Order: sequence, then C-alpha cells, then structure tokens
Amino acid sequence: MNTDRYISPLSQRYASREMQFIFSQDMKFRTWRKLWIALAETEKELGLPITQDQIDELKAHAEDINYEVAAAREKEVRHDVMAHVYAYGVQCPKAKGIIHLGATSCYVGDNTDLIIMKEALLLVRRKLVNVIASLADFADKWKDQPTLAFTHFQPAQPTTVGKRACLWLSEFLMDLEDLEYVLGSLRLLGSKGTTGTQASFLELFDADQEKVDRLDPMIAEKLGFESCYAVSGQTYSRKVDTRVAGVLAGIAASAHKMAGDIRLLQHLKEVEEPFEKSQIGSSAMAYKRNPMRSERIDSLSRYVMIDALNPAITSASQWFERTLDDSANKRLSIPEAFLATDGILDLCINVTNGLVVYPKVIEKHLMAELPFMATENIMMDAVKAGGDRQELHERIRTLSMQAGRNVKEKGEENNLLALIAADPSFHMTLEELQALMDPARYTGRAPRQTAVFLSETVRPVLEARKDLLGLTAEISV
Repeated sequence: MNTDRYISPLSQRYASREMQFIFSQDMKFRTWRKLWIALAETEKELGLPITQDQIDELKAHAEDINYEVAAAREKEVRHDVMAHVYAYGVQCPKAKGIIHLGATSCYVGDNTDLIIMKEALLLVRRKLVNVIASLADFADKWKDQPTLAFTHFQPAQPTTVGKRACLWLSEFLMDLEDLEYVLGSLRLLGSKGTTGTQASFLELFDADQEKVDRLDPMIAEKLGFESCYAVSGQTYSRKVDTRVAGVLAGIAASAHKMAGDIRLLQHLKEVEEPFEKSQIGSSAMAYKRNPMRSERIDSLSRYVMIDALNPAITSASQWFERTLDDSANKRLSIPEAFLATDGILDLCINVTNGLVVYPKVIEKHLMAELPFMATENIMMDAVKAGGDRQELHERIRTLSMQAGRNVKEKGEENNLLALIAADPSFHMTLEELQALMDPARYTGRAPRQTAVFLSETVRPVLEARKDLLGLTAEISV
C-alpha cells in the first residue's frame, strides 16, 4: 500500500473491483490492441498486403502489455499512442510496420472510451436492476402498513410504507429507461481519420469508395457494436459523454432522494438502515446509530450530479473537427462519475436489502396526528346525526386549535377526541370517536396503488431482466 502519495477514495473506499477493472490500465491498453488487431484484420480482408503471420503475431501479444517499454518511449516522444505502437512493435517485429496503419490516435483512444463506457453502463444497469428488485420486495412487504405522510415535512394524510417506497422505485425505473436508451444508442467511432473524412483510407485503398464504405461496419462487428457513428470529426461527438454523464447524474439524484428520506425517517426512529453489531455510530456518543450509509449515498450523489457539468461544458467548447482540451478533463470526469455511481449503487443495494421498519413507532406518530386528519369524517357523521355542517366546521376548527396548543405549548398528548366528545354539538361519545381511529381508513388507495404498480409496472421490468438479478453488495467501510 502506498502511504506517501494521494490515493483516490473512489478506488480505496467506494467503487467495486469490477468497476475499477473496467477503467484500469489493463482494460484500456488491451482494448487498444484489440482495436489494432481488428483494423489489421479488416484491412487484410479488404485486400491490403497484410499477412496472416502478422495478424497471428499481434494476437499472440494482445494482452501481455510491455508497460515499461511504453513508458520509456512516451517519456521520449511525449505521445501515449505512438509509445504503445512502438512497444507493441517491439513484441511483434513482423507486424510492426502495419500496426495503426492509416489510423489517427483517436482510433484507439475514442473507440476504447466508447467500449469502456458500454461495459461500465452494463455494470451500472445490473446494479440498478438489483436496487429496483430490492425496493420492490420492500414495498410489497410493507404495502399495507399505514404511516404518516408529509408535505413540506409537515404531517399530512396517511400513506403506507410500501407506497412511499414506490415513489423511490418510480424514479429508479425512469433512470433505467434512460440508461437503456443511451446504452442502445452507443456506436463505435470506427476509423474516420484526422478530420473525419477517411482521406488516409481512400489513399490506402486506391480511391476505392466501396472498400472504404465497408471498413467501419467490419470493424464495428469485430468489436461487438451494431454500427459506427455516421459522421464525425477526428473524435466522436463529446455530446455522447454528456448523455452518459446525464444518465449517471439521474441515478445519483434518485439515490439522493431515497437516502435523504431514509435519513429523515431514521431521525423519526420509524425506519433504519442496516447497522452492524460492532459498528460505531459516534466517537463521542456511544448510543448513536447514525445513518452513515445513506449519508454517504447523498455525499457521493452530489459529486456525480456536479461532475456531469464537465462533459456538458467540454462538449459545448469543442472547436471544429478536434481540439485537445477535452482529454485531461475526460480522463477524470468520466471514470470518476462511473466509479462514484458504482459506489452509490452498492450502497443502495446494501441499504434497501437491510432496511428495518418499526411499526410501533410509526403507529405512535400516526395516532398523535390522526385525530386532526379524521375531523372531516367526524364532521360528516355528526351531520348525519342532525348537526349543522357550518356550525360543526367552526367548532372543529376551534377545538383543533385548542388541542394544538395543548400539544405545542404544554407538551401534552393530543386530546382533540376528548374535546369533541365533551362538546354536545357532535352527539358522539369518546368510544365512538376512537372507533374512527383505524389508520387503514385514511390511507386511501395506497395499498392497492402499490400492489398494482408492482404487478403491472415493476415485475414485468424485473422479469425481462431476471438474468441480472441476484447481486449482493459488499461495503468496504
């Protein structure tokens, strides 16, 4: 372990090894070599004088990157692609003259970025589907549990614990739709040349337009893509990075919303994130059970949402067919957005799989407010017994204000029902009023909405992606 230099917390604390590998040097430079092999094979198939011996030599050294040779060469020539062309040629003396033939640096750089983003999106997709599955199970389990709902974080008409989870679920489903759309729209850059005109390949193929037309589709097929972008400058449009980062920012926003709600619920002692036996909540206050994982979700989510500005600004500021002011920014903004999102989703899987619900606390909070919410029903029953609706409304308003003062100013229990029972205008006993205090009477269609949403919307999504299910997440710290 290096203790004398900076190490990114994204790799040390938050992101999974699987996501870290996708953005590793091995993944990057092995992909470069795959691209060089695909280019050489395609050029051979289209008639250029490239031998099978040369192709076989390239394939024999596709994964054993000679990093030391490349690093020494880059120090000399100050160009990473040409350094690796040289290093590959050292290992492949027969083929060194045809490596990178006709291509520009963006052939390996940009195509690799697109391949890596595709792999990273597939991993994000898998984890997002598992978050949705975990939340769906939680919502189904608690779909009938009445709980106090809030507007403006003030008590409002009751909902159910499961219905509230459906609000989180709904946003994650939107993120999945966006992710799959962007994933489905990803193309390879192909081999477009210095300004995107493929002039070098037109020269190589003696102005044979048909062969140059076939070049990109053949390369794309070899790399597992349906096609290449139809037009480009030297690079693929940085608008692609903007769209990808936007998907990650959307996931981060949904996770932030859910984790924020869980933090508030944990303050209320109604719902609690997982807390391990030996976990320490506070260095000073031994009794504390802080929502550390939900707080970390929110912390990382803010980073991802802000980071999404980098690709957007980079895309907007590209000049004509190519500038290089994107490179250093892309090396940071895209990998770190994925690494942080990966950490967020691992935390979301962990938290949603282990959420603890405390029905007795929920009931206590709900019953403290329910008399206020039941006043409309009480008033209607009193009207049926012969009362005047307008007079009863004023009496309810006055008694509610009195009960509210008792709670806020004197710290007493809500005694609205006793006040109403003592008022002859209502013709109702305390027992009759208490019989109206079944919370399930006031949750409206929340249980049914939850059941229908899960069966008609969520379960079909999960069934169609069942091969992605079964993932668990290990949290490092």
